[in-house]
Amino acid sequence: MLESVPIWMWPVGFLLILGPLVTVHELGHYLVGRWFGVKAEAFSVGFGKEIAGFNDRRGTRWKLSVLPLGGYVQFKGDMNPASMPDREAIRNLSPEERDGSFEQAALWQRALIVFAGPATNIIVAIAIFAAFLMVFGKSVPADPATENIIAEFAEESPARDAGLQVGDRITAVDGEQLTDFRHLLRLVALYPNKNIALTYVRNGQEVTVPITIGSVSTTDNFGNESTVGRIGISPAPFETEMMPVGPIDAVVLGARQTVDVTDMMVTGLVQIITGKRSVREMGGPIKIAKFSGEQLSLGLTQFVWFAAMISLNLAFINLLPIPALDGGHLAFYAAEAIRRKPVGPQGTEWAYRIGVGMVLTLMVFVTINDVISLPIFSG
Repeated sequence: MLESVPIWMWPVGFLLILGPLVTVHELGHYLVGRWFGVKAEAFSVGFGKEIAGFNDRRGTRWKLSVLPLGGYVQFKGDMNPASMPDREAIRNLSPEERDGSFEQAALWQRALIVFAGPATNIIVAIAIFAAFLMVFGKSVPADPATENIIAEFAEESPARDAGLQVGDRITAVDGEQLTDFRHLLRLVALYPNKNIALTYVRNGQEVTVPITIGSVSTTDNFGNESTVGRIGISPAPFETEMMPVGPIDAVVLGARQTVDVTDMMVTGLVQIITGKRSVREMGGPIKIAKFSGEQLSLGLTQFVWFAAMISLNLAFINLLPIPALDGGHLAFYAAEAIRRKPVGPQGTEWAYRIGVGMVLTLMVFVTINDVISLPIFSG
């Protein structure tokens, strides 16, 4: 039975998720810039027309803007909120007037200022994962030998078709040894139709067979559809226990979990680009609002966990090498380091125009995609 979430929870969840995450992202830019002596002229949460704001004693305009789809820090010498450098205007300034401008900072400093935004989102995600581990502990199998044992097969089962039987214990996928059943799910669920080598143990003998992961369309309790990989097995019941986790181990495990989630994002994006996964699975602001409201309805724990996922998404998207995004700036700095001089003003201008065009086109596309996926249109 599908659960219904009040529509008002969508914007509330969206603002509670995106507002703080955008703020900490921009604070990363701002604080590292300030550390290197770069003056920030504006710090905005949101884009477009200013709703409210104030000037601090350093001359920075802190403001809340009307479109809650991101934010920006405009440093001294930036031509616009996209941080396109105004080198011509800077050259006409005196040394005293150029002091504190972004372009006057060393190349490595500019790179760190730009990277600080996504890095802050990554740190937030690791902190959330680590906090969950310290509070709830880590789930481990009481007896590893009882996990991943096949209890029954689905009606359509690539595992059964490959010769596996009830009682076999799956131990590895493509040579990667499994730690628990969730590990098996992670190596299968994201790869529908992929050919893998599955290793199992029967009567003390280890056997490896080729299997093509099945593709299954699933729907969650809120009606959200997704395509996942399945090999058509149900595991025998097994016991787990919660192991306490200390602060240092929690951070290490949180970082490892962050790497796993990022790997899933990269894999999903590659699958969409190569046509192995439908573009309808891409989401924009409406879908984020919908998911935020749904997770908010499930309680604080689920909502905070979802915030960690969105934080990683923000970092990942911003690090894409597209001009106007942080990754585009870092690509320019890499080119500058190789060429020993900045990219020319004409090349920079055209790159930023193309980058902004790509971002706007993507936003329009995912927004239309979001609208089409709404229950009123999808039936």
